[in-house]
Amino acid sequence: MSRDGFGGRLRALISGDAQADRVVPPSGFTAQLTLFAAGAMAFLAVFALALSLASGRLADRWADELARAATLRINAPAEQRAAQTGAALTILRQTPGVASARAFTPEEQAALLAPWFGASVPIDALPVPQLIEVIEDDPGYDATGLRLRLQAEVPGAVLDDHTRWRAPLVDAAQSLRRLAVVSILLIGGAMGAMISLAANAALAANAQVIEVLRLVGAQDSYIAQAFIRRFTLRAFSGAIVGMGFGMLGVWLMPAASDEGGFLTGLGFQGWGWLLPLVIPVLGALVAYVATTRAANKRLGELT
Repeated sequence: MSRDGFGGRLRALISGDAQADRVVPPSGFTAQLTLFAAGAMAFLAVFALALSLASGRLADRWADELARAATLRINAPAEQRAAQTGAALTILRQTPGVASARAFTPEEQAALLAPWFGASVPIDALPVPQLIEVIEDDPGYDATGLRLRLQAEVPGAVLDDHTRWRAPLVDAAQSLRRLAVVSILLIGGAMGAMISLAANAALAANAQVIEVLRLVGAQDSYIAQAFIRRFTLRAFSGAIVGMGFGMLGVWLMPAASDEGGFLTGLGFQGWGWLLPLVIPVLGALVAYVATTRAANKRLGELT
């Protein structure tokens, strides 16, 4: 399609034709269905978009934080634990690719156990292994070689680089992101189906008017344009309202926090607040395509 042809259709879609617009009922069931469908789908699309962005941020954060962190566990008798901890710290600080290594304090280990045993857990009375936090440098360390050296010099040391459970967590976040994208596509498809039903109902209800217009020389493209314009603008208006309520709902959700976890971070950040503004435009595009197909098919049947 040429640029002039597209511009002409766009101007016709916006300006319309007063006589052709009378073909489409300005109110009633089809108008209410179009407005409600567009508004509801835009509302759901905002939350699906927020879920997609939040899942992406979560996957990136988990991948970045867990990829550079490891835990060294010292399983040794109480009388040997301090000596083995010191030996392990010495080895870690000598290992290329290890940015830092530090032993957890008793208070920090008690805080880790507090969700299961309570805040007043007697850490000294329990056979709790000593934990050492290991932060990886760029390009990283040789985990296999480090395990072999620790096994030889610190028998009670067990290195956990989080590989076993890091990948499943990141995959789960990515899967949630893909699910949100699929939800957006399904929302668009459902919106198109509802608007097609509304357009078909309006065309069927105005069959006699369409026949009269044909008798006086009106082309099918002229008649179809009236339906396309009315339903596209209805969908655009409904989507704006639904988008507004959706953004308000997202804005009212709790802000992201370490204590609240993922659900409190389900929202937009920075430039992400501009993305929902695309939803009404996409809704109007879906309505345009759906109404065009419905009008052309229905007018062909009425021939």
